[in-house]
Amino acid sequence: MPRWDDEVAYGTDHWATEHETRSEIVDLYRRVWNHSDATIEALDLDARGYVPWWQEEVPLFNVRVHCLSDTARHSGHADILREGLDGAVGMKADSPPEDGRDGAFWEERRAVIERAARTADRERAR
Repeated sequence: MPRWDDEVAYGTDHWATEHETRSEIVDLYRRVWNHSDATIEALDLDARGYVPWWQEEVPLFNVRVHCLSDTARHSGHADILREGLDGAVGMKADSPPEDGRDGAFWEERRAVIERAARTADRERAR
């Protein structure tokens, strides 16, 4: 991956560029997923490997725990963003909003956010 070979490229794998298609991004995700599954299947939890960004050798167990905690953290971030768009909270899709705001409020909230995103996109295109 370029980020390991070129210091200027560090972190560029954290977002999609305007040059990447949706199918390329999904294909990369699937290849990484398959590679991860194959690694987990092939190695014991105590198998050690070098993690460049940690600058040390660690057991596969540590990497798996790290990935699990990252997934939980980022899922939580996504859930916070979603709650800000639709106001739904709780374990069920039909859980009432805790703040008492109705569907009309959240429709307007989504419209405001959508207008802001479209305006920013037009400004960026100039």
